[in-house]
Amino acid sequence: MTLSLAIIFPVVLFMVMLVVQASLWWYANQAALTAAREGADAGRIQGGTREAGDRRATDFLRRLGSLAEPVEVNSGDTDDTTFRMTITVRPQSVVPGLENLTVTQHVSAPREKFVPQGGKP
Repeated sequence: MTLSLAIIFPVVLFMVMLVVQASLWWYANQAALTAAREGADAGRIQGGTREAGDRRATDFLRRLGSLAEPVEVNSGDTDDTTFRMTITVRPQSVVPGLENLTVTQHVSAPREKFVPQGGKP
């Protein structure tokens, strides 16, 4: 009985660690999506800039600590009508060999535009 426990226990422990790793990946995915939304909200307002969007997304990710380490915060594909935000994060790793796993989220939002009463720009 002790020999079978010694064989099975590492497998069970590894499976538990995989569940924890999957949870950390999911959390990093949600954090990247929320950071992208925060950045898009800051950059798409009238008078908003790419730098404001990048700064707000980076500030959000810094508050998370090491659970979702920012790799890239980019609002480079932005134009006059649409604000686009791309966030790449690295989730914390508990399983050896998965340290370089990254998660990327993209968000696009229309830019706010003032339209006077009557509907003509």
